[in-house]
Amino acid sequence: MGSKPVVKTGILLLLSCLSSFISCSSTGASFHYSDALEKSILFFEGQRSGKLPPNQRLTWRSNSGLSDGSSNHVDLTGGYYDAGDNVKFGLPMAFTTTLLSWSVIEFGSLMPKQIDNARAAIKWGTDYLLKAATATPNTLYVQVADPNQDHKCWERPEDMDTPRNVYKVTPQNPGSDVAAETAAALAAASIVFKESDPTYSTKLLNTAEKVFNFADRYRGAYSDSLNSVVCPFYCSYSGYHDELLWGASWLHSATGNSSYLDYIENNGHTLGADDDDFSFSWDDKKVGTKILLSKNSLQARIEEFQLYKAHSDNYICALVPGTSSFQAQYTPGGLLYKGSESNLQYVTSAAFLLLTYAKYLSSNGGQASCGTTTVTPMTLISLAKKQVDYILGQNPAKMSYMVGFGERYPQHVHHRGSSLPCVQVHPVPIPCNSGFQFLYSDHPNPNILVGAVLGGPDNRDNFADDRNNYQQSEPATYINAPFVGVLAFFAANP
Repeated sequence: MGSKPVVKTGILLLLSCLSSFISCSSTGASFHYSDALEKSILFFEGQRSGKLPPNQRLTWRSNSGLSDGSSNHVDLTGGYYDAGDNVKFGLPMAFTTTLLSWSVIEFGSLMPKQIDNARAAIKWGTDYLLKAATATPNTLYVQVADPNQDHKCWERPEDMDTPRNVYKVTPQNPGSDVAAETAAALAAASIVFKESDPTYSTKLLNTAEKVFNFADRYRGAYSDSLNSVVCPFYCSYSGYHDELLWGASWLHSATGNSSYLDYIENNGHTLGADDDDFSFSWDDKKVGTKILLSKNSLQARIEEFQLYKAHSDNYICALVPGTSSFQAQYTPGGLLYKGSESNLQYVTSAAFLLLTYAKYLSSNGGQASCGTTTVTPMTLISLAKKQVDYILGQNPAKMSYMVGFGERYPQHVHHRGSSLPCVQVHPVPIPCNSGFQFLYSDHPNPNILVGAVLGGPDNRDNFADDRNNYQQSEPATYINAPFVGVLAFFAANP
């Protein structure tokens, strides 16, 4: 409780600095960040599975997956489709929910007009994750639908006729990665709802603790248990150690219980705390964990957590050109580049960590140590802003990579529901194979997936507005989730 005024002062200081930065910026970019924020949250309505509510705003979507889980006599309706297909993958859905929650925890006070929509987006995920975690004792349901079968079709979620098989992890077939990420999601969301819905918050937190105990007690990677249906789509390439540390960190944030600090201290060295890492994604949580834990070092001056502050500095310094630790790759147009497939997922998550760390540092009078030099919070904000502005249109292609934002944005999005005529226009079902004519069509998508941030351009700033080029033209919930917090920050500048 005592730290709240300090944090608020830190935010105001950052915003004051940001105002000065924007007014002196040489890029000339001027974006309607509030509009981008609203659209970034609206995107999640296009990814909804289940029975849609009366206040659904993307009205070209309709109910789907209403019998999900019935083959196992459980209710697994709801939740999100992760990207452009019709599968519900538990690992990226839980990570999306964690990052949406973290966005609200850090920057929710800066989005008063959108906070209800942001909470609704989180709750659509947590309602599903609660079902998945509590339907059967000692079981976590982690996926609905076989992606190998789903990917043989190009059809609207409203028309799905592919098998909706249900997949789970158990003590005999463990999945510590997906279970610990689910625990992190529920714990982070419990913080979001602590004041607005305390009963729901308590339910989330109690379930999070049970799921984390399950993840820790029955250790193993879920891609070992469910390889044929989770790999190569969301294979746990980094293993499960990072998720255990991440989950414990979020449970400590949510509960304040010292037992989770003890867990982190006692297990950290074997779970990756000693390793530097330079990527934050649905698969690898190490950097995000260290940024989150660095707050303990900065605020409470807990000596054991100086390690996490040092590793956070190493990550941040690697992103900042001109430091002795710089090692990131940027495109000629200035975009952070990590990989050829869905590169913008790394950009939005890095921008979020830059701003969050800037907030932590500023709130506690700190700086990042980069060898013999120091980096100020203002430098981190500046770097984050360049990435945001690139995504929104300040780039060599002069194109916004957020669908529906700006004057020019991609028209051929790799997304089934967006690319096929909607049920209201074409009420007759479109069978599995009949949909491919729309995948390969030259026509723009008939339904605008407003707010979707796509995979983005390549390492030379080239982008193919091609529906069949999923590496560049497919959206994903985990691209948008951290971007919500980032846009809230920039929308709030004076």
